[in-house]
Amino acid sequence: MSEQRQDLVSKQRAIDEVLEFVWAEREGGHNSIKDLLCIDEIQKTGGDRELLKEMEASGLLKTEGDKITLTPEGEEGACAIVRRHRLAERLLTDVLDVTDEEDIEINACNFEHTLSASVADSICTLLGHPPTCPHGHPIPKGRCCEKTVDSIKPLVIPVNELDIGEFGRIVFIVPKTHHRLDRLGAMGLVPGSTIRLHQRTPAYVIAIGETTLALDPEIVGEIYVKRAE
Repeated sequence: MSEQRQDLVSKQRAIDEVLEFVWAEREGGHNSIKDLLCIDEIQKTGGDRELLKEMEASGLLKTEGDKITLTPEGEEGACAIVRRHRLAERLLTDVLDVTDEEDIEINACNFEHTLSASVADSICTLLGHPPTCPHGHPIPKGRCCEKTVDSIKPLVIPVNELDIGEFGRIVFIVPKTHHRLDRLGAMGLVPGSTIRLHQRTPAYVIAIGETTLALDPEIVGEIYVKRAE
């Protein structure tokens, strides 16, 4: 790769990092330029405030004092990069069983800059359209999440799609209420737990360890698992 090409790639990565940071900070109720300039990727380019000026001139963001906000164009770019990063985290943890947080972060950061939109949609479908990353942050939805028929068979499925006697490791739960999530957690139904579908009628019965639980069909449909031996 030529030196000029490397510079362009480095600059684009820095732009992506800015968009991702502003999005993530906004989720936490913050939008400080001072905090933004501490990002390693920004410092590596030597751009600092000059980079922000370029992005503002390109119509990606707006600055006012120490505050920074995204324009509609910047919003679209940030949404895409955040989606790719958080899907990559899911892929690494749920499919590849990577557990080291540093490895997950480094590889997710690399993936976010290289995955195309179509590949990201394929990963999302494969994972069963997860609503959150492993850290609980929401994953922006893609076009694949709105389709009624998927061309790829998901690896992550609701419990009610398991066969009788089949095991599944809980990946995520999407309850309608926080109270229901607390109840499931109190019963040991949390991400990482392994369950077995015991019966479907007259009620769904699942086994977790030596305990069996009877659950309503609605609740069973909210628990997503990856098939396990």
